[in-house]
Amino acid sequence: MRGEHIYLRAFKPQDAEIKLKLEQDNRQFFEKYSMTRYPDFYTLMIQREIIEIGIEQREEGREESFGIFKNEDDMLIGTISLFQIFRGPLQSAFLGYALDKNHNNKGYTTEAVKLIVDYAFRKLHLHRIEAGVMPHNIPSIRVLEKAGFHKEGIAKSNVKINGKWEDHQVLAIINPND
Repeated sequence: MRGEHIYLRAFKPQDAEIKLKLEQDNRQFFEKYSMTRYPDFYTLMIQREIIEIGIEQREEGREESFGIFKNEDDMLIGTISLFQIFRGPLQSAFLGYALDKNHNNKGYTTEAVKLIVDYAFRKLHLHRIEAGVMPHNIPSIRVLEKAGFHKEGIAKSNVKINGKWEDHQVLAIINPND
């Protein structure tokens, strides 16, 4: 999936090194907003394993994980995924993303979210995509709103981040063709 400034590409096993570098370079930045990660998360072996599990889950139709790459130099600057893909009467998924701290505020995340939403609705035929954001993470909420998501409410004590259960603003987008 290609946009004006970035493109999304499914991870391959050979991407483990560049994904590890992204995670290591942004460890403190990402950990402010992500689920608790254990030290071995920051190893090549675990990154390779995460990519391989993602490939298996994609083949099973349960997850779609992509790297966010810059068009101009093919540099990996982030990750974006649809996970917990539900079929049957729900036809829904959750959205998660992270962007390198040095590439924030340039529109890349909004572009990536729009690309993956279009993919989810057109190719996967999903009806609904949901995202949860810590209420004080205003930039991330703005990204989702610019991509067409609407606020639905607060999920209390929803995700454990840095050893503390955090509330999350729930945002969602519905397939306009349904």
